[in-house]
Order: sequence, then C-alpha cells, then structure tokens
Amino acid sequence: MRRKCSFQGWATKNDLRCTDGRTIRRNAFASQDGDRVPLVWNHQHDRIDNVIGHADLENREEGVWAYCYLNDTPQAKYADIAIKHGDLNTLSIYANKLKQVGGDVLHGVIREVSLVLAGANPGAKILDTSIAHGDDEYGEAVIALSDSDEDCLIHYDFDDDGEEYDASEEPKSEPVPETKTEPVIQHAEENMEEKNNAPENGGEQKEKTIGDVLNTMNDEQLQVVEALVAQALKEGQDAKKEEPKKEESAEDEDDEEEYMKHNVFDSDYENNNPFVLTNDDQAAIIADAENYGGSLKRSWIAHANAMGIDANALQHDADSDAGITRSLHVGDTGAQTYGVTEPSFLFPEAHALNTTPYMIQRRQEWVAKVFNAAKHVPYGRIKSLFADITMDEARAKGYVKGTEKQEEVFELLKRITLPTTVYKKQKIDRDDTIDITDFDMVAFIKGEMRVMLDEELSRAVLLGDGRAASSNDKIKEDCIRPIWKDADLFVINKTFVASADTDEEKAAKADCKAFRRAAIKARKDYKGTGNPVLFTTADRVSDFLLMENEIGEAKYKTLAELASALRVRDIVEVPVMEGQTRVVNGQTRNLEGIIVNMADYTIGADKGGAVSMFDDFDINFNQMIYLIETRCCGALTIPKSAIVIESTNNADGSISG
Repeated sequence: MRRKCSFQGWATKNDLRCTDGRTIRRNAFASQDGDRVPLVWNHQHDRIDNVIGHADLENREEGVWAYCYLNDTPQAKYADIAIKHGDLNTLSIYANKLKQVGGDVLHGVIREVSLVLAGANPGAKILDTSIAHGDDEYGEAVIALSDSDEDCLIHYDFDDDGEEYDASEEPKSEPVPETKTEPVIQHAEENMEEKNNAPENGGEQKEKTIGDVLNTMNDEQLQVVEALVAQALKEGQDAKKEEPKKEESAEDEDDEEEYMKHNVFDSDYENNNPFVLTNDDQAAIIADAENYGGSLKRSWIAHANAMGIDANALQHDADSDAGITRSLHVGDTGAQTYGVTEPSFLFPEAHALNTTPYMIQRRQEWVAKVFNAAKHVPYGRIKSLFADITMDEARAKGYVKGTEKQEEVFELLKRITLPTTVYKKQKIDRDDTIDITDFDMVAFIKGEMRVMLDEELSRAVLLGDGRAASSNDKIKEDCIRPIWKDADLFVINKTFVASADTDEEKAAKADCKAFRRAAIKARKDYKGTGNPVLFTTADRVSDFLLMENEIGEAKYKTLAELASALRVRDIVEVPVMEGQTRVVNGQTRNLEGIIVNMADYTIGADKGGAVSMFDDFDINFNQMIYLIETRCCGALTIPKSAIVIESTNNADGSISG
C-alpha cells in the first residue's frame, strides 16, 4: 500500500495542446512508471533548498500522475501551507531526451516535477491535498489550473549534451502517423527491463537523476555549476549561429531524436536569456572571486554590472514585470546567509501614528496675534480722516486788549484704501478622494487652504507678501498696506548701526543694546492705543535672553522681564520676518522688529467679500476643484501708531535715537 502523500495530481496530461505549441501524446513517459523524481519549486535549479521533496510518477491512460511528498525544510512547509490554502494549484514538468514529430512529443524523460505559479499544460492540476490528513482513499477534489497563458521561466534547463534548445528549429505541427507509436512501446519494454534490474530485484543501481546529483552538492559547488551553465549557454548560441542549415527529409524527422534543453512548456526560453557571457568573462569572474570573499556569485554580480548585464538574470525573477518582489538567494550581495533569506517580507505592516498627514509648516501662533487682533469692519472700502493740530497755527493764543483775534488754522488729511482679492485654488481627482479611506481628504485640503490664506493675509498686513511688483500674484500694497512700509504719518522709523565686531557674542550684545535704546526712545513719539506688542525674529529674542550681567547671570530671565524692559505688552516671534530687508534712499535696511497695537490696524470686507469656500466639479477631467478667497482691504488708521526698528551696516545712514 502506498504511504500517504502530501498532495497528488496530474504532472502532465495527454493530448492537450500546451501554450508552447507542443502536445504530449499517450505513453510519452510510459518508461517512467514508478520512477521517483525531485519535487522542485518553480523549476529553480540554482539552490539545493529549492528541492522541496520528491514525486512518485504513475503512468496512466490520461497522462502522468504524481504522488508528491514534501520534506521538512522551511521552504517545503511554506509550500504546504500555500497548497492547502489554495494559493498554489499548478504542477509542471522538466523533461529532456525528447522524441518529437512536428509539435507532438512521443517520448521523453521527466527529470523533475515542479510546483509552479502558472503552467503551460492546461490539465496539469493538483487534484487532492487531503491525503496528508489521513484519508486512505485518493479523492478527486479539483483545484483549478490558472487561466494565465504565461509559461514558466527557466534559465538552466539542459539536455545531456549541454546544447541549448532552439524553438525556431522545430518543424511545424503535423498529424501523428500511427506507425510512430512503436518507439513508445519499445521504451516501455526497456523500462520494464530497468525495473527488473533494479537493486531491490537483484539488479544494478539505477542511474541518478539531476535532483539526486544536486542534493549532493554544497553551496560552492552549486556556484561553480552556475558559471558553467552560463558558459554552456554562450557556446550553444555560438554553435547554433555557425551551424549551416540543412534540409530535413521526412525520414530524418522520424529517425532523428530531438532534445529539449528547457521545460517542455517554456516557449520563451531564448527571449528570457538576453545576456551573453564569453569564456574570457567567465575566467575573469572565477579569478576575481577571491576578492569577494570567495563568493563566485558576488564576483558575477560585480562583473555583470560592469558589463551592463542584468545581475538578476540568474535569480529567476520571472515575475518582476508583474510587480512581484523576490528575495535574494543565499550568497547574493546583501542576502542573509542563515534562516530566511529575506525576513523583512514577514515583518508586520507599519502602523500609521496619525491617519491625517501632519502638516510641515511655519509656527502659526503669530498669525492669530496679527490677523485676529486687528480691527475688522464690514466695509470693503475704508476712508481715514485726520486733522493735524500739532502745528503752531493750531495753538491757543493769548489776547491783548484792542487787537484783532486770529483764527485757528489746522490741516485736514484723508486716506482711502480700496479692496483687493486674495485666494487659494486647489484640485484633486475624484478617484483619489474615493480611494483615500483613512481620513477625509477633502477636509484636509480645505483646512490647509484656510491656514495658508490666513498666514498670507497676516504677512501682507505686517510685512507685505514679498513678491515683485511685476508679479501677477502680488497682493497690492495700496489695498492691504503693510505696516513695515507705511507712510511716515502712521509709522515711526528708528534705525541703528549694526555692530561690526567679529566676536559673535559681543556683536549680538551690542545690537541688543542698540535695539532696546531705539525702542524706548521711540516711545515719546508713539500715538497708538494702549500698550503695544513687539513682533520680532526668534534670533533677536534669543540674543536678548542670552545676555548676561556683570556676575554672569541672565539679564532677562523670562520673556515677561524682557517685554517690561522694552516697554511692550508682549513679544511675538514671527518666522517670516527672518532675513527681511528693504532699500531706502540707496541704503539697505534689515528689519529688526515692529512695535504696534493691532487694534490700530483695520481690515475691511463687505459681506460678500468675507472669506468664502467654493466647490466645483470638472466633469471632463473628473476632478474636484476648490477655491477659498476673500476681498478685503487693510491699513493703519491711527497716525504714529507703529514703531519700525531696522539696522544698517552703513554708519552714515544711521538715524540717531
């Protein structure tokens, strides 16, 4: 009684046209009834651990049945799980010594059976996986063959004579003459003689199969075999090119024995072997192996890269075009030489800490303290009227009896600020909004648009948008008037000379001292509302906090202490203020800080000009379109309500504080 196998099925079935054009005829492999051959993964012969078990062959009327037994290696266990799960369901054979008439294979020798992703024979199926679980009866539960038309890809399939198979030399398919069945019967008789001569019957030892020989090799010997395989491929190609064509008669076709140098179902053999390795190349690779730790494979990869040859050509990466990633083989550059060759394939999936992407952006605290702190009015056009009563003519006068009294004279000033439109536009494919399921992509985009619109408006209010006047995207500075560049009627400008000391610490200390002096001295001209706020750079704040007194203690321990020393209510760091410069009367000035109460700055927008979000759909391009915009104006409305502190490297251009 046959022992229980891991699984069983048709290794090949008769009279079915394979995808390479061949048809396996009845009893083509009758001589191997009862033979045992290696069970291999995907026809890969380059590594011993690709042999995952053995198969006992049984010739039947319909074809060759294979009882497959998996060994205890990790690769075989993975295969067993995949078969039981239904992931792998197809068998394939590797055969040589073919006797063929036209496209009909009449005789051959099966060297191994492979578990493959997709075979060429439509009947090569795994038909039962239940035997390993204890059933004594062999079942007929069919696991269907894949519908794929792709053949297996095998790089290293050779006949006994080492020649390469050339599909172009095959004669066209013809009907099978009845007289051609005699060789099959003859081989069957020879096979019976071999059985009678088997060791268990007192005969001689049976000839070893390729799998038996490979099982006896170590890693170094397998690497040498790979190099010899590459050489054989080259020599076979050269011999085929030099061999003159000769006419074949029908008798030649009948008598000549044709050999298959690759899998009987592989029709793309030559197309998948584009590399050419000369004898000189092989000698150089073998000689250079010592420089790569004695690894012939690493030497091959290095030389292949230098010759522009795909180093993966010997790795059986047949499914690379299908997006399948294979691990490197043991001995390849970067491959793990123990356990599983690519354990990272088994690592758990990375878990997102936040499903919504974290926005990499500038700090936004200053935006609320500029935009939200400003005065907002429901008018898109604002007009400011001022009466200048600081002139002597506006002063009250003493009266001398008998003289004529003089009328008071003062100047009226007016400034009108008109609105401008500021917007952000975005679009995204509707397919993407549907496919992104971890978070609300539309809400994310709208949130980003609002954040950047508020930042841009705040920048325009405080500094201007910084774009060139000729840019179509520039926010008009006569509509949203930047405090930094406003007229002298509204802004007090103070400039100090930056220190030229090469010692960074001493220069920073001198600049901080000059900054504080300018800020405090300017307060006598300040006419703004209440106690203002200082908007400055993080570098300037750091320089102040690093200042030390005579005994080495921090001069300002907290921001509150520094704010009190500068006579301001609060200090706000503004990232977009870093490196801001302007040219005034041919002199370059560096912006150091702006002292202002934002309640003295008015932002006006009509009801229809308030910040609004619009959605649209482009039916032609299947895209969602989003627009956020506002139409508003802005300006200081109190004279002398802001202090602008700048530094210059030109001593002649400094303004005395």
